[in-house]
Amino acid sequence: MQNKGYPTNWLYDLKQRNNIVSVIGKYIHLDKKGENYWACCPFHNEKTPSFAVNEDEGYYHCFGCKESGDVISFIMKYESCDFMEAVKILAKNANMEIPEFVGEKEIIQQKKTKEIILNLLEDAYKHYQENLYAKEAVPAQNYIKKRGFNKHDLEDFKIGYSINRNEIIDYLTKKKFTIAQMLEAGLIKTKNNINYDVQAGRLVFPIFNSFNECIGFSSRLLENADFAKYINTADTLVFKKGKVVFGINLVKKLKQQSGLDRIIVVEGQIDVIAMHRAGFKSTVACMGTALTKENAHELKKLSNNITLCFDGDYAGVKATIKSIDILKEEGFNILVVALPGGHDPDEIIKEKGKEYLKNLIDNALPVTDYLINVELQNYDLSKADEKGEFATAVLKHISKIGSNSEEEPYLDKLRDLTSIPIDILRRDLDKIKNGQVIIKNNEKSAETVLITRENGNIRAIKFILSSLIFRKEFVDKKIDYRKLLPKYNEIIDKAEEGIKISSYYDYFDVDNMPMLKDCINLDFSEYKGREKQYFQESVWNLAYQELLNKRNKIIEEFKNCQSIEQRNSISQQLNIITKAINQKSLEDFYVR
Repeated sequence: MQNKGYPTNWLYDLKQRNNIVSVIGKYIHLDKKGENYWACCPFHNEKTPSFAVNEDEGYYHCFGCKESGDVISFIMKYESCDFMEAVKILAKNANMEIPEFVGEKEIIQQKKTKEIILNLLEDAYKHYQENLYAKEAVPAQNYIKKRGFNKHDLEDFKIGYSINRNEIIDYLTKKKFTIAQMLEAGLIKTKNNINYDVQAGRLVFPIFNSFNECIGFSSRLLENADFAKYINTADTLVFKKGKVVFGINLVKKLKQQSGLDRIIVVEGQIDVIAMHRAGFKSTVACMGTALTKENAHELKKLSNNITLCFDGDYAGVKATIKSIDILKEEGFNILVVALPGGHDPDEIIKEKGKEYLKNLIDNALPVTDYLINVELQNYDLSKADEKGEFATAVLKHISKIGSNSEEEPYLDKLRDLTSIPIDILRRDLDKIKNGQVIIKNNEKSAETVLITRENGNIRAIKFILSSLIFRKEFVDKKIDYRKLLPKYNEIIDKAEEGIKISSYYDYFDVDNMPMLKDCINLDFSEYKGREKQYFQESVWNLAYQELLNKRNKIIEEFKNCQSIEQRNSISQQLNIITKAINQKSLEDFYVR
């Protein structure tokens, strides 16, 4: 269980006095339909309302982007603030006094450290901005003119300059920050007992999170050298490279001001700036070539629609393919821009103009079309063996579409490219879908079977926990679910207490507990008419595996036992478990 620093009873009272429908209704229009209130989700772009607010249970859930939470979570996400700030907003709204924050010492200290780091980085980026206009900043000023940065670019992206290795250290020291704090913020490093500014002599790009807080820097060398052209802040308490999305603060602001249809993802900061200057204001970049799952989660809060516009070189294509896989897992609608000649967006805009790039973006390809074009570059279709390999590669892509009606046009396209009869292509596609992948014996590997079984177990666990959490009437009260699911005893305890859904957000860090979050967000309508049956099947499937494990252990014990008396005792245990398995008895899991 988490420690949020405030008494759980006080948080419950805070939420009782801030009716979730009334609070959310101040931000978006809600319509009551059935048990819930509905709206178009404020956290992703949609035309049909899929954002539901349950007044009785005090929580919201979007069936589109899967965002969910209590009234505190909503304020945090909508107002781009942290937990304590959201609590302050709601306490003020309810005229409630806020008790002293009494979290664990480590949590309190970490929060204080985080605040210091964020304040330090804010002072640092503003000072770097001032440096850009100093007489010592001629190299940076020349580079800015060369790249065509205008006043809006400099202001929107807070671009700055680090004059030398010591200047920022002296400045921050005068602001009462310590060397230890600068080190913890990742702003400086120590070598041979000498402290120095990591960004020294570089053009500095502050990196902001979605709350518009500066969390680190990326900086560019202004002259040719043997060391890295770009460097990023090392991981700190507030900066994790794999989670960072450059420009997300501006795109979030755009969404709040005028709505957001689609996010464009490019490779680097310069490309983001060039795209914004050319009018493509919904552009971001990740701190690394390809997207990460953490990046995808961050982007999902803003839009379901992504257009990938990576560089047209080999590395860009490779990163695009990797990013597609991650984005598909997260349920994005993906389009891909194929940039010509190995160019990046900035080069395209300079050489061919923004209208040319707009045309490329407007005609971005669906994922499968893009992947087919990529495969065409890898095979010589005039050679019979390569034609077959090409067909197999494309069929693997087609197999991931998931809809027979959408597969058909691509099968026709593949037939036209290869002259392979459509019935053969369909047969091979079925083999790939069934895990046979056109290899010897056409059998699924043991690993595939294991993964399938494990996925089935996870689904069963989620359904059982969800049924307990939502107090479903078909839950068998005779079962001790702690015996069945010992890893989830704390959740089961709260479920049996019958707490409101919103209270789970007080007792647990739901956003960082995927299993619990999925349970709270489970859509029971998928099981309509067979909820009770599926619950019973899920309970038995898990119990069956527990009984099998027990039986296997007893069999091993029997094999290693020499004593006839002990063997007889073990045999009796074995008979009891075997009988339970054969009769599908759950007696071992009953409440005692």
